[in-house]
Amino acid sequence: MSNHNLSRDEAATRSALITTHSYDVTLDVRDAADPAVSGYPSTSTITFSARPGSGTFLDFISGGVRSVVLNGRSLDAGTVVDQDRILLEGLAAENTVTVTGTALYSRSGEGMHRFVDPADGQCYLYTQYEPADCRRVFANFEQPDLKAEFTFHVIAPSGWEVASNSSETSRFPVQGADAVSQWDFATTQRMSTYITTVLAGPYFKATDHWDATLDDGTRLDVPLALYCRASLAPSFDAGELFGLTKSGLAFFNRLFDYPYPWGKYDQAFVPEYNLGAMENPGLVTFTEKYVYASRATDAQYQAQGKHPHARDGPYVVR
Repeated sequence: MSNHNLSRDEAATRSALITTHSYDVTLDVRDAADPAVSGYPSTSTITFSARPGSGTFLDFISGGVRSVVLNGRSLDAGTVVDQDRILLEGLAAENTVTVTGTALYSRSGEGMHRFVDPADGQCYLYTQYEPADCRRVFANFEQPDLKAEFTFHVIAPSGWEVASNSSETSRFPVQGADAVSQWDFATTQRMSTYITTVLAGPYFKATDHWDATLDDGTRLDVPLALYCRASLAPSFDAGELFGLTKSGLAFFNRLFDYPYPWGKYDQAFVPEYNLGAMENPGLVTFTEKYVYASRATDAQYQAQGKHPHARDGPYVVR
């Protein structure tokens, strides 16, 4: 079996065979700041429908799979793990599978990217999944037409900022661990795996909100947040970015006559990003090259959407 990129025929076969419902994912990055630690515990529980008696596979590029439990039955990882795929045979009409393993940190912008700031030694994490790198963070059916609802839990140092597509619902200390907490996030709407996201680290965070009353009287209140590395905070023009974001939300709500559907709207400017930006619902990530530590040329501002006569700082249009 091929165990790297998914072929068109494999995607079509799997899409015809199964329907995904939900994911519940826990990522434990409490030790990310230790350079000797190459990976982190990842647990993914997936519910899905299938043709009874059929078989399929999950995608998981990892540092090892510890356990696979399908419909309450423990499978032999040595048998069902075929490099980057996990084979699932003898499916029922409705199925639940839980995969526990070790996901690996990245320096290539694929999966969970880990960056250590040379300015202060702080560790920063963010995910980047386009086109098919969610499988580097947790086990899943990695193809865009197999959408599902996602619920994320992240275990990280208590002093960090942690964010995901949806709003935080709870945060509590992890028993028996010093200065470690768990963040729980609200369940998302149905979406593809590659636009889910997690951000974690000692990020600088600025907050605001946007509100509006729609023509039918519906009231919208959208929490806003901006993130960047702490060492870049003095150069971070949050006021300008919030102003542009609010203008955009107002404009597009009028243009499409449909209310913003994702609850909150966060934007994170992250280091060593291999794209300009990625429109993850609820948490858009941008390259931090848009944060200028000194005066940039008018051409740079214009190329990134900022009026050249506005005050220094990022003013990004996507």
